[in-house]
Amino acid sequence: MGNRNTTADRRARIEEMRRTEKARETRNRIITIGLSTVVVAGLVGFGAYVLNKESDQKEQRETAAKAPIKDEKTWDAKKLGRNHVTQPVTYEMKPPVGGDHHPVWMNCDGDVYKNPIPEVNAVHSLEHGAVWVTYNDKAPQAEVKKLAEKVDKTSFTLMSPVKEQAGAIMLSAWGKQVTVDSASDPRVDAFFTKYVQGPQTPEPGAACTGGQAAQ
Repeated sequence: MGNRNTTADRRARIEEMRRTEKARETRNRIITIGLSTVVVAGLVGFGAYVLNKESDQKEQRETAAKAPIKDEKTWDAKKLGRNHVTQPVTYEMKPPVGGDHHPVWMNCDGDVYKNPIPEVNAVHSLEHGAVWVTYNDKAPQAEVKKLAEKVDKTSFTLMSPVKEQAGAIMLSAWGKQVTVDSASDPRVDAFFTKYVQGPQTPEPGAACTGGQAAQ
Protein backbone atom coordinates (compact mmCIF):
# COMPACT_ATOMS: atom_id res chain seq x y z
CA MET A 1 0.00 0.00 0.00
CA GLY A 2 2.81 2.33 0.90
CA ASN A 3 4.54 1.70 -2.42
CA ARG A 4 1.37 2.54 -4.33
CA ASN A 5 1.03 5.86 -2.54
CA THR A 6 4.68 6.66 -3.17
CA THR A 7 4.32 5.86 -6.88
CA ALA A 8 1.14 7.93 -7.14
CA ASP A 9 2.80 10.86 -5.39
CA ARG A 10 5.78 10.63 -7.72
CA ARG A 11 3.52 10.61 -10.77
CA ALA A 12 1.59 13.56 -9.40
CA ARG A 13 4.79 15.51 -8.84
CA ILE A 14 6.02 14.66 -12.35
CA GLU A 15 2.70 15.73 -13.85
CA GLU A 16 2.80 18.95 -11.86
CA MET A 17 6.33 19.62 -13.07
CA ARG A 18 5.23 19.00 -16.66
CA ARG A 19 2.31 21.40 -16.28
CA THR A 20 4.62 24.01 -14.75
CA GLU A 21 7.18 23.58 -17.56
CA LYS A 22 4.47 23.77 -20.21
CA ALA A 23 3.05 26.92 -18.63
CA ARG A 24 6.55 28.44 -18.53
CA GLU A 25 7.14 27.61 -22.20
CA THR A 26 3.77 29.07 -23.15
CA ARG A 27 4.52 32.24 -21.17
CA ASN A 28 7.96 32.60 -22.78
CA ARG A 29 6.48 32.06 -26.23
CA ILE A 30 3.89 34.76 -25.61
CA ILE A 31 6.58 37.14 -24.35
CA THR A 32 8.80 36.40 -27.38
CA ILE A 33 5.93 36.97 -29.81
CA GLY A 34 5.01 40.18 -28.01
CA LEU A 35 8.56 41.49 -28.09
CA SER A 36 8.93 40.53 -31.75
CA THR A 37 5.73 42.38 -32.57
CA VAL A 38 6.97 45.47 -30.75
CA VAL A 39 10.35 45.31 -32.52
CA VAL A 40 8.77 44.84 -35.95
CA ALA A 41 6.33 47.66 -35.30
CA GLY A 42 9.21 49.86 -34.19
CA LEU A 43 11.24 49.04 -37.29
CA VAL A 44 8.26 49.70 -39.55
CA GLY A 45 7.60 52.97 -37.78
CA PHE A 46 11.25 54.02 -38.00
CA GLY A 47 11.38 53.02 -41.66
CA ALA A 48 8.30 55.10 -42.37
CA TYR A 49 9.84 58.02 -40.48
CA VAL A 50 13.07 57.79 -42.48
CA LEU A 51 11.19 57.56 -45.78
CA ASN A 52 9.00 60.52 -44.88
CA LYS A 53 12.03 62.54 -43.79
CA GLU A 54 13.88 61.73 -47.02
CA SER A 55 10.78 62.63 -49.02
CA ASP A 56 10.48 65.95 -47.17
CA GLN A 57 14.16 66.71 -47.73
CA LYS A 58 13.87 65.88 -51.42
CA GLU A 59 10.84 68.14 -51.70
CA GLN A 60 12.72 70.94 -49.93
CA ARG A 61 15.69 70.54 -52.30
CA GLU A 62 13.40 70.61 -55.32
CA THR A 63 11.66 73.72 -54.01
CA ALA A 64 15.00 75.42 -53.31
CA ALA A 65 16.28 74.48 -56.76
CA LYS A 66 13.35 76.26 -58.38
CA ALA A 67 13.58 79.40 -56.26
CA PRO A 68 15.57 82.37 -57.64
CA ILE A 69 18.69 83.47 -55.77
CA LYS A 70 18.84 87.16 -54.94
CA ASP A 71 21.45 89.18 -56.88
CA GLU A 72 22.62 86.13 -58.79
CA LYS A 73 24.35 86.86 -62.08
CA THR A 74 23.67 84.65 -65.08
CA TRP A 75 25.48 84.23 -68.40
CA ASP A 76 24.07 82.59 -71.50
CA ALA A 77 25.45 79.06 -71.30
CA LYS A 78 25.22 78.70 -75.09
CA LYS A 79 27.71 81.53 -75.51
CA LEU A 80 30.26 80.10 -73.09
CA GLY A 81 32.94 78.23 -74.99
CA ARG A 82 33.61 74.61 -74.14
CA ASN A 83 36.71 73.92 -76.20
CA HIS A 84 39.69 72.16 -74.65
CA VAL A 85 42.78 74.34 -74.97
CA THR A 86 46.29 74.30 -73.59
CA GLN A 87 47.05 78.00 -73.95
CA PRO A 88 46.02 80.70 -71.43
CA VAL A 89 42.43 81.97 -71.64
CA THR A 90 41.25 85.51 -70.88
CA TYR A 91 37.84 85.31 -69.26
CA GLU A 92 35.30 88.15 -69.18
CA MET A 93 34.47 87.56 -65.52
CA LYS A 94 36.53 86.78 -62.40
CA PRO A 95 36.28 84.13 -61.24
CA PRO A 96 35.22 82.68 -64.59
CA VAL A 97 31.92 80.81 -64.81
CA GLY A 98 32.56 79.06 -68.10
CA GLY A 99 34.42 79.21 -71.38
CA ASP A 100 37.21 77.36 -73.09
CA HIS A 101 39.31 75.44 -70.59
CA HIS A 102 42.14 73.00 -70.02
CA PRO A 103 41.52 69.33 -70.90
CA VAL A 104 42.18 68.36 -67.26
CA TRP A 105 39.73 69.47 -64.58
CA MET A 106 40.68 70.59 -61.09
CA ASN A 107 39.84 67.96 -58.48
CA CYS A 108 36.54 69.03 -56.96
CA ASP A 109 35.52 66.30 -54.54
CA GLY A 110 35.27 68.69 -51.61
CA ASP A 111 38.80 69.95 -52.28
CA VAL A 112 39.95 73.04 -50.36
CA TYR A 113 43.00 74.69 -51.93
CA LYS A 114 45.03 77.07 -49.79
CA ASN A 115 46.71 78.70 -52.78
CA PRO A 116 45.34 80.06 -56.08
CA ILE A 117 44.57 77.44 -58.71
CA PRO A 118 44.62 77.67 -62.52
CA GLU A 119 41.35 79.13 -63.77
CA VAL A 120 41.44 77.00 -66.90
CA ASN A 121 41.33 73.84 -64.78
CA ALA A 122 38.68 75.16 -62.39
CA VAL A 123 36.38 76.06 -65.29
CA HIS A 124 36.55 72.45 -66.44
CA SER A 125 35.35 71.47 -62.95
CA LEU A 126 32.36 73.77 -63.38
CA GLU A 127 31.58 71.99 -66.63
CA HIS A 128 31.33 68.78 -64.60
CA GLY A 129 28.75 70.33 -62.27
CA ALA A 130 30.98 71.63 -59.48
CA VAL A 131 30.44 74.76 -57.39
CA TRP A 132 33.58 76.85 -56.93
CA VAL A 133 33.84 78.89 -53.72
CA THR A 134 36.38 81.72 -53.86
CA TYR A 135 37.46 84.48 -51.52
CA ASN A 136 39.89 87.39 -51.30
CA ASP A 137 41.73 89.22 -48.52
CA LYS A 138 38.54 91.04 -47.48
CA ALA A 139 36.90 87.81 -46.33
CA PRO A 140 37.09 87.28 -42.53
CA GLN A 141 39.12 84.19 -41.66
CA ALA A 142 36.29 82.85 -39.52
CA GLU A 143 33.99 82.88 -42.56
CA VAL A 144 36.66 81.29 -44.74
CA LYS A 145 37.00 78.49 -42.19
CA LYS A 146 33.25 77.85 -42.11
CA LEU A 147 33.09 77.73 -45.88
CA ALA A 148 36.07 75.38 -46.01
CA GLU A 149 34.29 73.02 -43.62
CA LYS A 150 31.19 73.07 -45.81
CA VAL A 151 33.16 72.43 -48.99
CA ASP A 152 35.20 69.68 -47.34
CA LYS A 153 32.09 67.58 -46.75
CA THR A 154 30.38 68.30 -50.08
CA SER A 155 31.26 66.39 -53.24
CA PHE A 156 31.45 68.35 -56.50
CA THR A 157 32.72 71.49 -54.79
CA LEU A 158 36.09 73.17 -54.55
CA MET A 159 37.46 76.26 -52.85
CA SER A 160 40.43 78.54 -53.41
CA PRO A 161 41.57 82.14 -52.94
CA VAL A 162 41.18 84.59 -55.85
CA LYS A 163 42.83 87.83 -54.79
CA GLU A 164 41.63 89.87 -57.78
CA GLN A 165 37.90 89.16 -57.44
CA ALA A 166 35.56 92.03 -56.56
CA GLY A 167 33.53 90.40 -53.78
CA ALA A 168 34.88 89.10 -50.49
CA ILE A 169 33.23 85.70 -51.04
CA MET A 170 31.90 84.47 -54.37
CA LEU A 171 30.23 81.26 -55.46
CA SER A 172 30.39 80.16 -59.08
CA ALA A 173 28.79 77.43 -61.16
CA TRP A 174 28.65 77.06 -64.94
CA GLY A 175 27.03 80.31 -66.11
CA LYS A 176 26.04 81.31 -62.55
CA GLN A 177 27.61 83.47 -59.84
CA VAL A 178 26.66 85.19 -56.60
CA THR A 179 28.56 87.35 -54.11
CA VAL A 180 28.02 87.02 -50.35
CA ASP A 181 29.59 88.47 -47.21
CA SER A 182 29.44 85.46 -44.90
CA ALA A 183 29.15 81.69 -44.76
CA SER A 184 25.83 82.03 -42.94
CA ASP A 185 24.20 83.92 -45.82
CA PRO A 186 21.22 81.71 -46.79
CA ARG A 187 22.21 82.11 -50.43
CA VAL A 188 25.24 79.90 -49.82
CA ASP A 189 23.08 76.87 -49.01
CA ALA A 190 20.67 77.82 -51.78
CA PHE A 191 23.48 78.03 -54.33
CA PHE A 192 24.86 74.64 -53.28
CA THR A 193 21.42 73.04 -53.37
CA LYS A 194 20.63 74.49 -56.76
CA TYR A 195 23.92 74.10 -58.60
CA VAL A 196 25.97 71.21 -57.18
CA GLN A 197 25.45 68.90 -60.17
CA GLY A 198 22.47 71.07 -60.99
CA PRO A 199 20.56 71.50 -64.25
CA GLN A 200 23.16 73.99 -65.53
CA THR A 201 25.79 71.22 -65.72
CA PRO A 202 27.00 70.78 -69.33
CA GLU A 203 28.46 67.33 -68.61
CA PRO A 204 26.30 65.61 -65.97
CA GLY A 205 27.85 62.46 -64.58
CA ALA A 206 31.43 63.52 -65.31
CA ALA A 207 34.02 62.92 -62.59
CA CYS A 208 35.39 65.35 -60.02
CA THR A 209 38.33 63.14 -59.08
CA GLY A 210 41.32 61.96 -61.06
CA GLY A 211 42.09 65.44 -62.32
CA GLN A 212 44.57 68.16 -61.39
CA ALA A 213 45.57 68.24 -57.73
CA ALA A 214 47.20 71.03 -55.74
CA GLN A 215 50.73 71.85 -56.83
